[in-house]
Amino acid sequence: MSLGGGSAGGTEAALDLYGRPSLSRRVGSLLGWGACLLAVCLIGAPLVWVIYGVVARAAPHWHWSVITETTSSTGGGGLANEIVGTLLLMAGVIVVAGTIGILSGVYLAEYAKGHVGSLLRAGSEVLAGIPSIVLGYVGYIALVIGLRWQFSLAAALIALSLLTVPYIAKSTEAALRQVPTAYREGADALGMSELLTLRRITLKTALPGVTTGLLVAIAISLGETAPLLYTAGFTDNMPSLSLTHSPVGYLTYAVWTFYNQPSTSFQNLSYDAALILVVLVFVLIVASRLIVALTQKHTEKN
Repeated sequence: MSLGGGSAGGTEAALDLYGRPSLSRRVGSLLGWGACLLAVCLIGAPLVWVIYGVVARAAPHWHWSVITETTSSTGGGGLANEIVGTLLLMAGVIVVAGTIGILSGVYLAEYAKGHVGSLLRAGSEVLAGIPSIVLGYVGYIALVIGLRWQFSLAAALIALSLLTVPYIAKSTEAALRQVPTAYREGADALGMSELLTLRRITLKTALPGVTTGLLVAIAISLGETAPLLYTAGFTDNMPSLSLTHSPVGYLTYAVWTFYNQPSTSFQNLSYDAALILVVLVFVLIVASRLIVALTQKHTEKN
């Protein structure tokens, strides 16, 4: 009786005479929605401010020759060599860091058990916490000087891969662990091998999370400057396909260096480089969402 009476009393206190939520509950709901809206505004305001600042500075003097001409050491020119170098570094990160990170995440989620798994996860978290400039300096000492590769594409890719692999591995492991156990049990009941289950069921279901992690890694490599200063160097020429002894130009160098130059043409190039970086990030986000949408649509049909 006491339990029933308490429940009825609580229900009556939560509703008014017209069966609507009480004033205190409505006020609490409005405060909760207001706090959520404020949090979204606090997150979105800096983004809008940055994008507006970049576009406002780059748009007045924008000309399409920026993406077709190479940088001139005397001032002016374009950013073609930096754009190609950035795209080349992004492609390398997808191949190198993407392969190692996804395989590492699969191993951590499916096979690493007990103390071995804990040790590997701890090592991955430590690697993710190392400042990027430290990784760049280590790459400079070990690769540029130690192996005598000089400033090169290979040294830059290794430094960026060390920086981004932990993020890909972590997101891949998290995505695989969110796959329902019933999927694996159903595949086992059908007699599917462990490898076939992983390839046809588990990875396909976890693909949106894996894609998101890979996107984060590409975005990180797209916006890094410190490790590339130590490993990629810089050149005004178009990048070659040589892995060693070949400096590479990249957009973040133009943003960081050209802005401090006294020449107005160099400063304008820094604004243009920042705008191109923003557009590349936007394209990556749209491409990722399309991949996720197509994957989920395909999964629902199957």
